[in-house]
Amino acid sequence: MAQRVTRFAPSPTGPLHLGHAFAALVAAERGDRFLLRIEDIDQPRYRREFEDGIYTDLKWLGLNWEKPVFRQSTRMATYDASLARLCSMGLTYRCTCSRGDIKAALSAPQEGVPIIGPDGPIYPGTCRAKGHRQGAVRLDMVKAMARLGEVRFTETGTRAGELFYSASQMIETVGDIALARKDIGTSYHIAVVVDDAAQGVTEVTRGEDLFAATAIHVVLQRLLGLPTPAYHHHRLIRDDQGKRLAKRDDARALAKYRDEGATPADIRAMVGL
Repeated sequence: MAQRVTRFAPSPTGPLHLGHAFAALVAAERGDRFLLRIEDIDQPRYRREFEDGIYTDLKWLGLNWEKPVFRQSTRMATYDASLARLCSMGLTYRCTCSRGDIKAALSAPQEGVPIIGPDGPIYPGTCRAKGHRQGAVRLDMVKAMARLGEVRFTETGTRAGELFYSASQMIETVGDIALARKDIGTSYHIAVVVDDAAQGVTEVTRGEDLFAATAIHVVLQRLLGLPTPAYHHHRLIRDDQGKRLAKRDDARALAKYRDEGATPADIRAMVGL
C-alpha cells in the first residue's frame, strides 16, 4: 500500500495557538510521512522569531518532520513558471481594479447572485476584456471551466465523499480569482498547489475554514497537469464565544501555555485528542 504523505504548512506571521497544535497533530497522526512547509510568501508580515517559534512549539508537542523544510520564499521562480504557463494557455488577464472599485461594482448585485466567494468578493469581470498590460493577474474562470467541464476531489474529513463542482458553480460562486498580486507576485492558491505536488503530498489536512478553497485548487491542479491529492478538512478549535482562533489571540498561544507549565498531554486534552 502506498504511503500517505501529509503536511503542516503554517505562515510565520504570528505565534502558533491551540488551533495550529490541533492541525499539526492531526496531520502528523494521519501521515506515514509528515512534512513541514513554511508558507512565508507574505514577506511584509514575516518575522524570524515566529518561524523559530514554529520549530520550538512543534518539537515541544513531540512532532518530528522530514528535512529539509520547504520554504515558499525560495520558490518564487517555480510559481512564476506555473503562472506563465497559465498565461500562455490564454486563461488569464490583467486587472487594475482596486478593492474600492470591486466593492462599488458589487454594490448593486443581481438578485440571487452571491457577492462573497471562497476568494473574497466575487470579481465582476470588469477588466476581463480590457487588455491591460499591468496589474494583478486573474484566472478567467469561464475559459478555465470550458477546458475542464467540472472538477472533483475526494474528501475524507468533515464532508467525506466524492465531491463534484460544475462549471456553472465555479463561474457563479467562485469567479475570476487572483493568481498573482502586485505586492507579493504570486498567490496562496498557486503556491499551495505547486508545493503540494512538489512534496508528493497525498492527503492535504487542514481546517474546515479552507474547505471552500479546495475546488479552486483542483481547478489549478488540472490546468497545470498536477496530481489531485485527497483532502481531509477537520473541525476548528474555537474560543469561548465560538469564534475561530486567530494568531492575534495570544492568550491561547502555545508558548504561553508552555510557560505556565502546561504539558503536551494537556494541549492534546484541550483540543480533544
